[in-house]
Amino acid sequence: GAMKGKPKYKIKHIRKREALNLYIWEHPRSQQERTQNKNTLALAEKIRFEREQEFLEDREGYRLKKNGENDFIKYFQQHTENELYSKPIRCTYKTSYNRFLSFLETTPKFQRYKTFLRMELITPEMVTAFTDHLKKVAKGEGAHKSYYMFRTVILHAIEEGLMKKNPCKGIVIHRDMNTLKKEILTMDEIKRLAATRYKTEDRAVQRAFLFCCFTGLRWCDVNRLTYDKVDFSSRILRFNQQKTEGRSAHSGVTIPLSDTLLKLIGEPTEEGGSERIFKIRCDAGKANEKLQKWVKRAGINKHITWHSARHSFAVNTLDKGANIKTVSSLMGHSSIKMTEKYLHVVDQQKQDAINSLGDLEFDC
Repeated sequence: GAMKGKPKYKIKHIRKREALNLYIWEHPRSQQERTQNKNTLALAEKIRFEREQEFLEDREGYRLKKNGENDFIKYFQQHTENELYSKPIRCTYKTSYNRFLSFLETTPKFQRYKTFLRMELITPEMVTAFTDHLKKVAKGEGAHKSYYMFRTVILHAIEEGLMKKNPCKGIVIHRDMNTLKKEILTMDEIKRLAATRYKTEDRAVQRAFLFCCFTGLRWCDVNRLTYDKVDFSSRILRFNQQKTEGRSAHSGVTIPLSDTLLKLIGEPTEEGGSERIFKIRCDAGKANEKLQKWVKRAGINKHITWHSARHSFAVNTLDKGANIKTVSSLMGHSSIKMTEKYLHVVDQQKQDAINSLGDLEFDC
């Protein structure tokens, strides 16, 4: 039937006027004026078309926003939760993702994209700004790693046909392989640490940290180390590095055990080998706090974190003249290049040793 009364809704048209500052001859008199008019009208038509496209894109952006396609932020987030990746990889994606979000939030120019970012709005300019942000918030390897993960997500989007061009093309973060930001413990300091005892100490944390100083193990590997990885008769420890398990041919590491290491390992208390060697009862953050307290008690004025043990192992073994290939293999590095970054620290220590002798007054 016919509708009675007023319709329930009203369509609101958004009309915008924009002065283009283009003028045409009202009564063209010559061929030249007619040509000018034609060109001006063509230009006006082109501008109108572009504005219409922008309008449609905004509407389409709104539509896409509703069904979540083409949203880079959501796409990036999916990488942080993808079960196909190992846990360390997911964590690395997560760090990169969080850094990208905080970049969008803290950069006025890109703030409006923090909840929804269309794939094609990622420009080389935005990527460059992101790399600058990374260099500010992350040290050493961290910035490089986060950018690498970000680039990987972009490449996946291109492969899936969600993006046409690669905005990262030609934009790199150069890492200075020769800067080791972490503090390193000398052998004397490690011995001093081992001799420092105090009331509220955590023996498991101490044993595990010293073990890392003598083997170069990472926190995640030492924390999950079990007795079945130790061959007591041939005095060898064999394990897979969690960080590269399933990704690198070098993830399996074999370490010969010295008397000191066997002492730190101790004997298993139960039958069956799945007993953890270092029964640490806290998470990494808490372990680091306990470690720093211990370092302070030992009178060592350095900012030491768990990973310092790994760096110290590399520098100390190289300093004692160990072959770089050997150290590389003990640390489970996939290439010597990764081990080489410790060499300049050793050179610096030699330099310091020479300089520590002081100056001599002597007339030649």
